[in-house]
Amino acid sequence: MSNKPPAPAPTPTPVASEHTDLQPRNVSFSWQDTPLHWLPGDPFATHTINVLHLLLPAGERWFVHVYKQALPLIKDERLRKDVVGFIGQEAMHAAAHDDVLPHLKRLGLDPTPYTAQVDWLFEKLLGDRTLPPGRAQRWWLLERVAMIAAIEHYTAFLGDWVLNADELDRRGADPMMLDLLRWHGAEEVEHRSVAFDLFMHVDGGYRRRARTWATAFTALVFLWQRGARFFMENDPTLEGGRAGFGQFYRAGQQGTLPATGAMLRSIPTYLSRSYHPSQEGSTAQAMAYLASSPGANGGTAR
Repeated sequence: MSNKPPAPAPTPTPVASEHTDLQPRNVSFSWQDTPLHWLPGDPFATHTINVLHLLLPAGERWFVHVYKQALPLIKDERLRKDVVGFIGQEAMHAAAHDDVLPHLKRLGLDPTPYTAQVDWLFEKLLGDRTLPPGRAQRWWLLERVAMIAAIEHYTAFLGDWVLNADELDRRGADPMMLDLLRWHGAEEVEHRSVAFDLFMHVDGGYRRRARTWATAFTALVFLWQRGARFFMENDPTLEGGRAGFGQFYRAGQQGTLPATGAMLRSIPTYLSRSYHPSQEGSTAQAMAYLASSPGANGGTAR
């Protein structure tokens, strides 16, 4: 029997060419001509994607709040610059999705009951806690930094998906909504490494990474299916609207939502000890879309 020590776990290797200097972009979207079912004839896919407008404003404001607390822990100047750019982009994402909610309300679908629950989750359950200074406060900050890294794995996954979701174009998706989703998705791909790099810089422990992934994944699945059910059940144009996993699976096969298999395969990807976000997605593709996005370049998507 060999007495040689076990080989060390591989170190996550970033792709250097995928790094860009992050800047928030001033965007403008106009919703007055966007129909309730902006993906024609498909209220389920429409409302499943619409859950983003419910989750993201509160979630991304929470990201910003946590990262401002984490800034003093950053010792690397390039990473600090990346985090500051990330904060600016996330604040703009929250504001852009927030602007969709009054439009939904005008169309007869009031999201307030659901958004109140989401606000409670991020502001109370995941918000600041009255803890003794020192190790306890640092522990709770690092837990949230790790949780954001796990969530950002999925936002980057969704960003890459929507940039390549040609079926949405073929089905005649509203160009304004599609531009919002792709602008946001492109920036998620652009800054996909920041949250993970920050976590690795301030902690990097694999047990924390796996534990907080489980928490984040469970919360996202719960909130997303709850949001889709809320929209379908309260859509004024539907009688007895329902949302279920079978509908999600079929929509994934058709290309109007992410494929279930791809989402499941993303789990071992994130949990691999050699994982680094820059190894997935294409910064070049994201930047090309951002250069052409009407909403991000002072135009309109129509």
